[in-house]
Amino acid sequence: MAGKRPDRHVVVRRAAQPGDLGWVVMAHGEIYGRQFGWNTDFEALVATIVTEYATKHDPDREGAWIAEVDGRRAGCVFLVGGDRPDVAKLRILLVTPEARGLGLGTRLVGQCLDFARGAGYRQVTLWTNDVLVSARRIYESFDFTLTGQEPHHSFGHDLVGQTWTLDLDDQPAGP
Repeated sequence: MAGKRPDRHVVVRRAAQPGDLGWVVMAHGEIYGRQFGWNTDFEALVATIVTEYATKHDPDREGAWIAEVDGRRAGCVFLVGGDRPDVAKLRILLVTPEARGLGLGTRLVGQCLDFARGAGYRQVTLWTNDVLVSARRIYESFDFTLTGQEPHHSFGHDLVGQTWTLDLDDQPAGP
């Protein structure tokens, strides 16, 4: 899937088909395990996020999307409610290694932010780790601002967690 080829069929759709949510958990566990050596604690965190979404989400205010390339799942992102009614959280963005370079991460984040605006959110926050450089570049392209960071030991490694924030009132749609 790597590389930009004009014959690639790319679709971003709601995560509403059987197997979508399970794929999100499995893909995160396998990819982060291979790429960063993260243990199953990370997969458990993703499973918790997915389970909470699956059992409690408000479809008018929260959403999950799957990117497909040539009919195969290749990425995902979730948008869920935050700690305040006007704040949403962008969660578990992932693009498979085979699909990187096709702009899927940007499309997924753009879909999330468009949905957030339509749902009436005024701000979107996210938590990530500084080793996720490609994701950070996507967030920066949408004008997210780093608002905090803190070292932590998680997923079997010493990491630096980061909080990023985007004020939707101040931003036009798209990077």
